[in-house]
Amino acid sequence: MADFVWPGEQLIAAAREGDHEATAALVSGSHPHVRRFARTLCASPQDAEDAAQEALIILYRKIGMLRASGALASWMFRIVRNECLRRTRLTLRSQGPVPDAVVPSFEEEVFQRLEAARVADAIAALPADQRRVLIMRDIQGHSGRMTADALGLSPAAMKSRLHRARAAVRQALAEPAAPGREDGGHG
Repeated sequence: MADFVWPGEQLIAAAREGDHEATAALVSGSHPHVRRFARTLCASPQDAEDAAQEALIILYRKIGMLRASGALASWMFRIVRNECLRRTRLTLRSQGPVPDAVVPSFEEEVFQRLEAARVADAIAALPADQRRVLIMRDIQGHSGRMTADALGLSPAAMKSRLHRARAAVRQALAEPAAPGREDGGHG
């Protein structure tokens, strides 16, 4: 069960205050979740591994910048998303002209990545209770019962939060993307 739960508030608070052992434990405890995020967002398994490692390095170096302990998952999701986007841009630049039959066109790849960024933003904007349910069910692929048990919810409460989260993401994605925002994020 520990694999399904992010590190606790006390560990995060100790890491934010500069406790090196707590920071190491926080990075270790966040690793499985960060890897799952990266696998769903990056173009290749190698990019996912690299993005996960980079995100964990950022977590280690900048944990003191995290404003609220409860925001760790969305903060890490945003870091992983940005790293995956950065790696995609680098890959596309380095490829040069490639026949259409081998890989999607540049435009298709960019649109796919921009849409992934919009989805990430929509998920990050959810209230924490809805975001946790959505991530466990739809991104990490856990069963409803496992998600409810891990979050201490009744199955009905978990389903209700999941429904509200999905509806909010659907609504956010139905809105037109803001023009001129290359990565779709706030930073």
